[in-house]
Amino acid sequence: MRLRNTVAAALGALLLSAFLPASPAAAADGDFRYTYVGLNGLALQGALTDPESGQCINIPETDGSLLPAFAPRNFTNATATVFLDADCNGDTFYVMNPGRVLGERLRLRSVVFS
Repeated sequence: MRLRNTVAAALGALLLSAFLPASPAAAADGDFRYTYVGLNGLALQGALTDPESGQCINIPETDGSLLPAFAPRNFTNATATVFLDADCNGDTFYVMNPGRVLGERLRLRSVVFS
């Protein structure tokens, strides 16, 4: 009898957990800003506001562009790791602590937040 109650309780908990929504991924608070070259050839400002943590984010303005973004500014509360290549790939990356501002020489196409 006890085994049947235990199995029923475990099965009920499993079913209940399957139908509850998953908790949302944590987000870094603040803005991650960068500069990119627009279609008109002018330097423009871009930003990721409250980006998701733990997920690679490609810089949208660099998709399909020969030029990477540059001059990143991490005004979030999380550490940002910026990559020269898309999809957070490659050996060229730089770790930016919260509040860090880097110059125009640093190039990036993707970023992941801790």
